Amino acid sequence: MNDDITVGVLSLHNSKETKAILNAADDLGAGTEWLREETLSVDIDDGEVTLAPDVDIIVNRLLLSKEEQPAEALGLATMLDRMRPMLNHPMETMTAMHKFASGTALAEAGLPVPDAFMALSADRLNEDREKFGEEVVYKTAIGTHGGGTWKIDAGEPVNPMVGSRQAFLQRFIDHDQQRHSDLRVYVVGEKVVGAMNRYAPEGDWRTNVALGGDVENATEGLTDEVKTMAKRASDVVGLDYAGVDIVEGADGYYILEVNPTAGFKGLFQATGRSPAPFIARLAIERAGGEVDEERVYELAATLDDSRPACMPRKPQETTTELSVIGYIEEVVAMGTRGQKSVLAKSDTGATRTSIDSRLAAEIGTGPIKDIVRIKSGSLKSGKSRPVVDLVVGIGGRQHTVTASVEDRAHMDYPLLLGRDILQHYHVDVRRRADEEDDETPADEVALE
Repeated sequence: MNDDITVGVLSLHNSKETKAILNAADDLGAGTEWLREETLSVDIDDGEVTLAPDVDIIVNRLLLSKEEQPAEALGLATMLDRMRPMLNHPMETMTAMHKFASGTALAEAGLPVPDAFMALSADRLNEDREKFGEEVVYKTAIGTHGGGTWKIDAGEPVNPMVGSRQAFLQRFIDHDQQRHSDLRVYVVGEKVVGAMNRYAPEGDWRTNVALGGDVENATEGLTDEVKTMAKRASDVVGLDYAGVDIVEGADGYYILEVNPTAGFKGLFQATGRSPAPFIARLAIERAGGEVDEERVYELAATLDDSRPACMPRKPQETTTELSVIGYIEEVVAMGTRGQKSVLAKSDTGATRTSIDSRLAAEIGTGPIKDIVRIKSGSLKSGKSRPVVDLVVGIGGRQHTVTASVEDRAHMDYPLLLGRDILQHYHVDVRRRADEEDDETPADEVALE
């Protein structure tokens, strides 16, 4: 038993992966603590530093790419890393989160990565684009679940920034003209615990499970070459556990990304094996405990992401101060080609934000991700409209949403803010940046 060891998981989000790791550590006999808003505190008193709740080791599950202020979260993890042993140290996690930084580290270690180019000026970034071929991948250095990634024509101009995030170009590698695929290999410590082939959904080239990609088990057929490549990639970046994305090209394998907070759902769906008990075992052993390997494999056969015993209950009375947004607000619309300050209308009756087709083309919002049906006014059947990724800046905050594209030339405002953005604000209908307007609210439903 490991009664004298307490495993803490640092996570500010209610992720299924955090719950699964805590449940696995509990099943393996260790004490558990969820380090989050309701529980975490650090006290410096007369030179003595006290961490509450007290833990022996910390599993870092901070989702830096989802934080509005990632530097704050990184600072929190760095502070805790100085106090307790940690799996996935903060600086190594930041290297992995920044796709170009991790690509640089892998290339310098002699591991194969796709050709890529980053520049701080638009002129320099757009030079020599032809070396990438007719199609090139354009992506933000920090992104998640396939967001912030586009496949564009070589002649299409791009900017070095998408919103506040650095962007770069990368060679598109594909070996299947019918359906794009890649391989995710999950590494914990020095062990490959599972692998899956990921296939892009119809009409897309991105293989992320969060975007609807299909998966199949690839664990048994994994070659020694790929296993070694994945383990070396995790080691070079400096992670204790990671999901390593690998793609096969005409001339061999290439490492695409090393993910420090890769999800468990797709891997478990494909392999019937959860990484959570392996991560829990690594934490317990690092803290000086012992774990029965057979029990780890038994637990791995179930993805237990139920509410862990240590999960704190939120106070019944909570007051969250929301920022105020006007009925008509000046915002910044951002895409791959640039950004533009425009007037936008707040519409609490609209599910989704909507952008004028001309503005979408001007700032570069492609590619089309889906088709949705919009219900508006007396049109019971609605109209079908494409949806695209869009970054909207409001008062220093940025929101990445999937916006519908329509012809709004006959309307006063090129951008309509839906509930996907307005949920983060109080709407003050008396506050407006221009004259009054009368535009019919819209609502939508996804196509069956």
